[in-house]
Parts: sequence; C-alpha cells; structure tokens
Amino acid sequence: MKKLKIILIIILLLLIGVASFGYWSIRSGNLQKVIVDKVANQFINNPAEKNFLQIVLGFEKPRTYLILFLNNTEMRPGGGFIGAYGLLQMDKGVPHLLKVEGTEILDNTGKKDFDSVSPAPIAKYLKVSRWYFRDSNWSPDFSSSSQKSVELFIKQGGLGEARDIDAVIGFTPSVIEEVLKIHGPIKINGEEFNAANFTEKLEYEVEYGYKSKGIEFDQRKNMLRDLAYALLNNLRYDIFKNWQQYYDLTQRLLKEKQVIFYAQNNEEQSVLVSKDWAGKMKSNNGDYLMWADANLGSLKTDVAIKREFSYGVSPTGTDRFVATAKMKFIHQGKYDWRTSRYRDYARVYVPVGSKLIGSSGSMEIEKSIKPGTIDQGIENGHQWFGGFIAVEPGHTSELSFQYYLPKDIADIIKNGEYNLLAQKQIGMNGVGLTLKLDFGKKISSATPGENPDKYGDNRYDLSTDLNEDREFKVIMGN
Repeated sequence: MKKLKIILIIILLLLIGVASFGYWSIRSGNLQKVIVDKVANQFINNPAEKNFLQIVLGFEKPRTYLILFLNNTEMRPGGGFIGAYGLLQMDKGVPHLLKVEGTEILDNTGKKDFDSVSPAPIAKYLKVSRWYFRDSNWSPDFSSSSQKSVELFIKQGGLGEARDIDAVIGFTPSVIEEVLKIHGPIKINGEEFNAANFTEKLEYEVEYGYKSKGIEFDQRKNMLRDLAYALLNNLRYDIFKNWQQYYDLTQRLLKEKQVIFYAQNNEEQSVLVSKDWAGKMKSNNGDYLMWADANLGSLKTDVAIKREFSYGVSPTGTDRFVATAKMKFIHQGKYDWRTSRYRDYARVYVPVGSKLIGSSGSMEIEKSIKPGTIDQGIENGHQWFGGFIAVEPGHTSELSFQYYLPKDIADIIKNGEYNLLAQKQIGMNGVGLTLKLDFGKKISSATPGENPDKYGDNRYDLSTDLNEDREFKVIMGN
C-alpha cells in the first residue's frame, strides 16, 4: 500500500504540473516516457500496483477525466465555484485534450431540453431556477457533487467525443499557489505569475483584463492553455528535482482537501475513500460537525472573509444536551472589482436525530431586519440546518444554530465518553475552531489535550483550526 500511495502521489503531481486549471497541452509520448521510465520501473515492483497505474493512465483502454477548477475565492459546498473545466482522455499514457472552456459557455449554449430544478437557495438568492453544470457541486460530499456534475455535464451536451467519464478531479487555485512557492514565478506572454499574485491576477485577466487586450469574451480563458504549457515545461522536471518538497506538499494538499477525486468505478472509488482522498462526508459513532458555506452572487469575496467557528455543548436539567454551532464572519474587504457584500447560504451538518431549538443571525435577504427562514433536511446520513446571512465590508456578523443532541449521543456522554468528528469543507482556508464542551462531569482525559491550566474541571476548552478534518475524544469521571 505504501508503494500504491507513491504511485497516486506521482500521478497527482503530474496532474498538477500538466493540468493547471484543467487545461492540458503536451507533446505525444512525453508523459508516457516520464511515467514508465521514471516511475513504474523505479518505484513499482508489485504487478497489481503496476496494473493499477496502467488502468489510471489508459494503458488497458482509454480513460476519460472531467477536471473541475474549484475557485475557493467563491466558495461553494463542494469546494468552490466551477469556473472552468477540462475534458481529458488518457490513452496509453498520453493525454488528449477533448474540450476546454469556461463553464459559462456550456451553460449558455448547451442543451436545455431537460428537467433540472436548481436547489431552492440558488433559485431564491441567485434567481436561477434551472440547475446548471456550474452550480452542480451543491453537496459538500465530493462523490455526490461529482455525480451531479457528470449528470448535468452530459445532459447539457458537454460530453463531446467521450463516451463515458471514468473519474472527476477537482482542485483549487491554492494548489497552484503552493506549487509556485516551491518552483518560483513563471512568465506567460510577458506577465509574471507567482505564489502571491497568482489567483488574483488570473481572476482579473479572465474577468476584466481580456478587454484591454482585444480578446473576445468566449476566448478570455484561453490564456490558461499557455499557463498550463508553461507549468508543464517547468514542473515535469522540477518535480523530480525537488521530489521531497513536492511529496510533502501533496500529502498536505490531500489532507486539506485542496485536491479531491471521484471514480465512477466502485473498486477505484473504494481505494480513494480508504486513502481519504475522496472528499467524502464520513460517518461517526459519536458527535459530528461540518459547516458548509455557499457564496451566492458576491464575486470573489471569500478571499476577504476571516472565519471563526465555535462549538459548544452544555447539559440541561432533563438529561439532554444542548449544542450550539456558531460561525463568525469578519469581512476584511471593501467594494471593488473582486469583493463586495458577502452573501452566504450556510449549512451546518450534525448527527441525525438532532432537534433544532433556534437560530440567530440569519436574514431573509441582505439588509433585512426580519430573521431569515431556517431550512433543514437530511443528506449523506447527517441532519443539516441552513440559513442565509449577508455581511457588509468592514463589518462582522455571526450565524448560529442551537439544537438538542440526539438521545444516543446523550447516553454515550452519560456513560462517561464523548467523541467528535469535525470535518473541513472542501477547499476552505484558514478557519479557526474553538470548542467549549461542558458535560456536567469532571474530565479525566482528552485527546488532544487541553492546556494544563484548563485541567480539573467539567469543561473541555480547546482552540485549534479546521485546516483538515479533526477528531476529539473526552473521557469523564464520576
């Protein structure tokens, strides 16, 4: 399994180096030579592992991949707004580009003679009643989102020359930023891109800069092909030169869910799930927590939002426990071409059986003094509560949900144990997490442990982050 991990990481590194935003450009035979000569012969001895590599790279039969650019400066539940995509076919280790374009082109010109009703918040806050490919990642579970992406992509006529899509690969611009920290700046048509300016500069060029260059709207994202080619030329050698740095980076990007995979084949998907590379919402035999934001029509404002997530539990006099999940949004931006008022439809995912008590901070629409409607439902084995909030530039707002934990979790706590799985939203960056858990019993041990000055009471107080999924376990005495 260790060598299998090496195989997948090398494949991922090559995807990063070759793909950029899903835009491929490579000379025939180069990738096959790199993979076979540098990887298969050097790192792989197990025939089964070589076979897996051959399948992924299309040596047994051609493979088709749908590659999604998930812009995490415009957050969506499944990782970020799908601003562009690439359709790639791998045949005997050589990639063939089938289609490259911005999602707006497919959504505006593709087929519309099919039933596809958008999620209620998209219809309400974006005034878009049809569910388009660009909005397909509405679920925070990447496998669910990918299935909808493939469904809408095919229904809208985006399949082109491919008969089937074997897998979906999603990644955020944070991936390229981190790669450029290792590699250094690259120049495209006289423009320098580096780790600090990459995302903002690219967004400006495809949203505004193309006009001054006399580029047509439908061709504005073609510059990414040049970017991909430059990355390919540099990274296919730099990866092996700085192997350890890229290896460590890839491990971190996978943990931080900046790169995620979905395979249509159940056996391949099970490998991805077992490695925790599938962006899957997990089950837990104790408490569960996941917050998912959806930027609805507020430009790229997530880049200016600082988030502080807090979660508290406290006992009642009736053997029940009340939980409060609260997100603080600190808007550090201003009104300009990139950032605006933040308009967010947020959902918190909690254990099935949780009962909503109330909520604060939600709005019916922006600037409204009327409290917003709180929605709820069940998805991927979890209860969720959702509401809308708007935050003005330079202001701070909070959205919270209060609910009773299910009886089975209350019983576990009463037996002296508690565990919590807190999952990170795909593509999200820099969320602080504070736990304030009071079980009404003295705590005897906890993992991770509190600061020593917090020992000896009934509370578990801890401040950390949600850069990756976190697990917590608390043992209580009598």
